[in-house]
Amino acid sequence: MRTELSIVAAAGTLPEIHASGGLAARRTGSDTVHLIGTAATPLGGDEIDVSVAVGPGARLALRSVAATIALPGAATRISFARWRFEVADGGELDVRTEPTIVAGGAEHRAVTTVLLAASARLRLRERVQIGRADEERGAWRGDLIADLADVPLLRHRLELGARTATDDALAAPRALDSELVYPDDRPVETFGLTAARLPLAAGGSLFTAVGPRLTATASPRTPSGTAFSVSAGGQPPD
Repeated sequence: MRTELSIVAAAGTLPEIHASGGLAARRTGSDTVHLIGTAATPLGGDEIDVSVAVGPGARLALRSVAATIALPGAATRISFARWRFEVADGGELDVRTEPTIVAGGAEHRAVTTVLLAASARLRLRERVQIGRADEERGAWRGDLIADLADVPLLRHRLELGARTATDDALAAPRALDSELVYPDDRPVETFGLTAARLPLAAGGSLFTAVGPRLTATASPRTPSGTAFSVSAGGQPPD
C-alpha cells in the first residue's frame, strides 16, 4: 500500500488536508491536526509519504490518536516512511505523535526532512519501541535531516533492534525518545549514561535517549522560555 498525506497550515485559516491510502487526518482545533489510521499500515512493502507545510506566521500542532504498529508483510519485512516538514518565517510547528512500535520480524525505515526559515520555530518529537510484549526481533532505522535556511542544521541517523550496530552483548537498546527543538540556546545536558541534550552549531538542540522500554527514556520537561507549545486546541476524535 502507498499512503500519501499532505497538510498545509496558513495564518488565519484552518489547515488544508489531502490524504490517500492508510492514513488520514482530522482537524481537532483551529491550529491542531490529529493523524488517524484508516488501514493496517505500515506492513512490509508499504510506503508512507507525509508532507507538512506551515506558512508565514501560521501555527500547527500535529498529533495522532494512536501508536503506529509496523508489521512484517508476506513478501518482505521492510516498510518505509518519509516525513517532510517545512516551516516558513514566523511559523510554528509542534509535532508530538504517538510512538512507532516495530513488531517482531518487522523492519521499519523512516526518513524525516526538516526545512526551517530563519525565524521559524519547531518542536519535533519521535518515539520508537522495538517489539510488543515479549518481542525482541524487530528493527528500525531513522534518518533526521534538518536545514536552517541554506545552512545544514542536523544530519543524524540511529538504528535500533536486531542485527543493528547498537545490538550487542554490552547494550541492546529497544526504545528511543528523540526531540529536535529550534530555537534553543541551552548548553549541553546529560541525564545518566543513555540520554543527552546537545546544542547544534547553527542553533537549536537535539535530545536523544535510548533504553529497554519507552517508559525509561522520557524526555525531561522543557524549561519555560526555551521551547514553545502550540495549543492542543481540542480532543482527539473517538
